[in-house]
Amino acid sequence: MIHRNRSLRFFLLVKNRDIYQTQLDTMRKKSYLDYILNPLELLRTKKVLQVNPTVAPKRTEPRDIKIIIYEYDKNKSECYSIQTVEECYPFLNTPSNTWINVDGLKKNEVETICNHFGIHQLITEDILSIGQRPKMDEINGLVFCLLYMLYFNDAESSVEAEQISIILGKNFVISFQEDANRDVFNGLRDKISVNGSKVRQNGTDFLFYSLIDLIVDNFYVVMEKLGEKIELLEEDIMRNADTRSLVRINMLRKEMIVLKRSIAPVREVINGILRGESELIEERTEKYFKDVYDHVIQANDLTENYRDMMMNMQDLYLNTVNLKLNEVMKVMAIVTCLLAPATVIGGIFGMNFEKIPLLHNQWGFFISVGLMLLVPLWMIFAFRRRGWF
Repeated sequence: MIHRNRSLRFFLLVKNRDIYQTQLDTMRKKSYLDYILNPLELLRTKKVLQVNPTVAPKRTEPRDIKIIIYEYDKNKSECYSIQTVEECYPFLNTPSNTWINVDGLKKNEVETICNHFGIHQLITEDILSIGQRPKMDEINGLVFCLLYMLYFNDAESSVEAEQISIILGKNFVISFQEDANRDVFNGLRDKISVNGSKVRQNGTDFLFYSLIDLIVDNFYVVMEKLGEKIELLEEDIMRNADTRSLVRINMLRKEMIVLKRSIAPVREVINGILRGESELIEERTEKYFKDVYDHVIQANDLTENYRDMMMNMQDLYLNTVNLKLNEVMKVMAIVTCLLAPATVIGGIFGMNFEKIPLLHNQWGFFISVGLMLLVPLWMIFAFRRRGWF
């Protein structure tokens, strides 16, 4: 009941304020124990910090997989939604460009596709693995690239990473995704259906570049939202820092770990593609990969800036708490100093001596009380003049 009344008063106070203040208050609506005792946060910590690629993965296989094939060239574009893996086989040797997008990773189906398209067993293991570092390989004349698509969960203020594997072959590109309900490729699908688009005018190496470019561009979308959370938290710390602020700082630092782990190795991935000199990547497409390389460097620099901001924010929190403590101690010191004259005067006239000046004077009480008031007033004037408060 107390918690409900507190929430009601909180809502009435903030409902007429601007959006920015409302977001600040929303960030602070949980209590300190809500953050500490929430089992989801504990699981989040375990998921972020404990990744061991040497342990055999325990992937939960989906009930169904979704395979969509895009076949196109300069003159036509076709889209097929197939039901069985065997329907992919005819697209191995077609003269047109083919993009096979597999949503959902089932071990048997993935191995069947990889065996038919001549994909090495090591690449197949990487596709089915969990927690792999972004990387690229060139085996059996195929270029393999493993990346992470990032999403920002506004409800939980967390960064979510989905592993995606992309394989470039002669006249085909195969992409394996974990989640069938979301990706960042809708813009590319629209371009494939448009006559005269760059994707239609180029080969599968350009399609391979386009997939990687969309993944890298989406990094900025996630970082922008995470940056907004950092700015709101910084404003909240400046206005009213408490123990919950430190908890939120630690929560955002975990998300920065996910962001850094997913973005930093991509620089090596793109650099490996540029230096690989694969016959599947034409010389005219290399300049596009150089542009992606520049974007990855910039994204990596932004993650470093965000991490520095989080470190500075922790220092800001400590400085703000110390400043508040100093203000409290200053007020208490001033009050103690103002009460000191009254304590001294009262102590003098309270001594058990028979002869004390003004003890039997009819004005003695008023004189002592007057001194107790005049001396603190003079002290206040002296403190103000020195700029102590």
